Amino acid sequence: MNAADKTILLVEDNPDDEALTLRAFRKNNILNPVVVARDGEEALDYLFGTGRHAGRDTAEQPQVVLLDLKLPKLDGLEVLRRLRADPRTRLLPVVILTTSGEDRDILASYQLGANSYIRKPVDFEQFIEAARQLGLYWLVLNVPPPSVGAA
Repeated sequence: MNAADKTILLVEDNPDDEALTLRAFRKNNILNPVVVARDGEEALDYLFGTGRHAGRDTAEQPQVVLLDLKLPKLDGLEVLRRLRADPRTRLLPVVILTTSGEDRDILASYQLGANSYIRKPVDFEQFIEAARQLGLYWLVLNVPPPSVGAA
């Protein structure tokens, strides 16, 4: 599988941040398929093939999950807690991408098994650069564990 085939799961409830992220990816020629979940429940449904994603082949997992913390229904920390509790998603790379710079959020994210924590830059040019680096690292350089996606 080449880098362009690797799916990104973006878990983001703010339509402006979603559009900004997708625009930043395009501007950096990150043309990977992006699945957007707009709340924590939808993210779990996608990853576990339940709810509106029932029947989805869960052997095909995203290369990386970009997870906001402040989400409706289930917050990002609860999503992360559930991902790490399930053997099917325990090793899935999860990057917290949020506006929160609070120490308690950063600490809780790492304690629950986040692979990285990125505070969303407010400035668009900085955001574009952050998206470029994110894509380069997680989609090209990072070698995921072989069991990601395996049941």
